[in-house]
Amino acid sequence: MPDPAIDLAYLKARLDDLLDTPSPTGFTDEAVRLLCRELERLGLDYEMTRRGAIRARLPGRDATPARAVVAHIDTLGAQVKQVKANGRLEVVPIGHWSSRFAEGARCTIFSEGGAWRGTILPLKASGHTFNTEIDSQPVNWRNVELRIDAVTHDRDDTLKLGVDIGDIVAIDPQPEFLDTGYIVSRHLDDKAGVAVLLAALECLIREERTPTVDTWWLFTIAEEVGLGASSVLVPDVAAMVTVDNGTTAPGQNSSEFGVTIAMADQTGPFDWHLSRKLVQLARDHGIPHQKDVFRYYRSDSASALESGADIRTALLAFGIDASHGYERIHESALSDLARLLIAYVESEVEIGRDARPMSSVAGFTRQPLS
Repeated sequence: MPDPAIDLAYLKARLDDLLDTPSPTGFTDEAVRLLCRELERLGLDYEMTRRGAIRARLPGRDATPARAVVAHIDTLGAQVKQVKANGRLEVVPIGHWSSRFAEGARCTIFSEGGAWRGTILPLKASGHTFNTEIDSQPVNWRNVELRIDAVTHDRDDTLKLGVDIGDIVAIDPQPEFLDTGYIVSRHLDDKAGVAVLLAALECLIREERTPTVDTWWLFTIAEEVGLGASSVLVPDVAAMVTVDNGTTAPGQNSSEFGVTIAMADQTGPFDWHLSRKLVQLARDHGIPHQKDVFRYYRSDSASALESGADIRTALLAFGIDASHGYERIHESALSDLARLLIAYVESEVEIGRDARPMSSVAGFTRQPLS
């Protein structure tokens, strides 16, 4: 078949919709509903776990050994730790991110009293009051507080608003889609990955392309706190490709352009055979790519394996600058990644033995020793 024509306008529109829908871990229901509506519009059958992780099946020429592609809906955020005597809020992070990036962030507190707007500020926010202490105060979550945009002078005033301990705080993404192709926003991890999966699906359906085997498209809701794909897999899945961000930073080989194929993260190497298959597919289809190894990184792949799934896993990434901060990506990398996903689901199965969860050594893989 001809090369797939990824609809970049569709991809960016879906990303914009996702960014406009708050979904910090633990508060993902509306983003899940948004995705369900889009899957229905594409004509895909799907099912959900109790808490909202989604799996949709795109039938292949054969049923097994089935493949899966996964991205996560949930993002970083914060949660109310304490209502302070001055009426402001102490917050703790949801997921791992620095309070340095929280300082100055506009946000929404979702409480029993409704949604309240606010700003996360350093404890010493005024240079006119604290002079150089605004630069010398420590950078940590105990040194920031959330100022609510409501008339509240003390703890009792805030509690009367319905705001209390445990309330979820969603950080404004502030997205910009630039003419240069750059996209700058919070929460591109991993809403850009979700948009890539949708764009690949849309292309497969529009161009009537059939995967080699059944392919499950998974959307998880708790990856940022380490749970991810621990409860959404089906038994027939033998291999899973995770789509997430790749960190472009000193000492890393990731790039904002092309596809980054991760060979390992902090949980260890990804599957030797599946990772090299993806590298070869990128070469065969002329898709720009690079390899990388991540030291302080885990993904849906790790949670699936830790939950006991005996599957091959790999990680494809779009390069992201300032990950878990105010992030930047390039739209061309998203398009390249969608193309590689389509190449993968259309590729032939090379390890037929994987169709069975247990078997003999017959047909088992080999790794060259010389």
